[in-house]
Amino acid sequence: MIQIQPLTAAAFAPYGDLLDTEGTPDKLINQGLCGRYHDRATLDFGEDGRAGISLFSAEPRALPYSLEMVERHPEGSQAFIPMHRNPWLVIVAGPGDTPGPIEAFEVAPGQAINLHRGTWHGVLTPLHAPGLFAVIDRIGDTPNLQEHWLDTPVMIGG
Repeated sequence: MIQIQPLTAAAFAPYGDLLDTEGTPDKLINQGLCGRYHDRATLDFGEDGRAGISLFSAEPRALPYSLEMVERHPEGSQAFIPMHRNPWLVIVAGPGDTPGPIEAFEVAPGQAINLHRGTWHGVLTPLHAPGLFAVIDRIGDTPNLQEHWLDTPVMIGG
């Protein structure tokens, strides 16, 4: 069983960017009433893609969770920004033609993530309703999804 670990920038760095408001803002805007945490993600949409914003509404999952498939997007990054204040899971796997070791992180309220281009990851996994997310990812005409079904499902525990 894969244990769920807290999401930190250092632990998640091999897979993508942690988006949060920890620490001092980079600058104050709006007459000093708004902290701006500037340029927190490396967005990558390839030569033939453009940025798009979509809304995803995912069904909540229960723990322990049976992971059967991971996917990746070879042509672009993918950012998930929750439109709720509930914890959720992000499941990732090491790089390669097939997924490497699997890790699971609990994304805390107030955090979001950006998966780097080509990062193997599980499907969107909210733990509570509503599972509503804004997603910033690549829009383009070339294929940008590869799925890998696991020989044996992996249990993600609590």
